[in-house]
Amino acid sequence: MNRKARDFAIHCHGAQKYGSDPYVSHLDAVAILCLPFGTDATTVAYLHDVVEDTPATIDEVKKRFGPFIASCVEILTDKPGATRQERKSKTYERMSHVAGREKLALIVKAADRLSNLRMCTITQDDTRLAMYRGEHPQFFQCAYRKGLCDDFWQEMSRLLGIEWVPTL
Repeated sequence: MNRKARDFAIHCHGAQKYGSDPYVSHLDAVAILCLPFGTDATTVAYLHDVVEDTPATIDEVKKRFGPFIASCVEILTDKPGATRQERKSKTYERMSHVAGREKLALIVKAADRLSNLRMCTITQDDTRLAMYRGEHPQFFQCAYRKGLCDDFWQEMSRLLGIEWVPTL
C-alpha cells in the first residue's frame, strides 16, 4: 500500500473519527479492498475523502500525487449542495460519464460504499443502511460498469437485501 498517501490522509483527517475509530480505519478498509487493483487504486483509496472532508485541495493532491490520482479524487469528491441528495446527485452524474483509465475511481467508490455497508451491518445501523438502500438504484446506474468489480456490487446487494441484477 502507498505509505505516502496513507500518511498524507492521516495528517489531513487529523482527529476525525469513523464511528468511534480513528478515520484511518475506514481508509485502510477501503485500501485493502482495492489492493487487487494496484498501487494507483490504493493511493486513491487513501485520498478519496481528503478534499471533501478536510482543508486539502485538488491542487495539493495533484502536486503530491500527480494529475491522474487528482482526477480520480476529484471524481469522488462531492460538489457543494444544500442536502446529501443534492451533493450525491451531482457526484453520481459525474460518475456516469467516467470512462477509460479513470474508471479506477469507480472501483474505489464501490470499495468505499462496500466498506460503509459492512460497518453499518457490524454496528447494526439500520438508519444508514436504509439511506444507502434508497440511494442504491441511482448509485448503481451511474457507477456500475460490468466486469469492473462485480464482487463488490454483489456483496453490496446482499448487504442491502436487494437482488443482484447486473443488467447494464
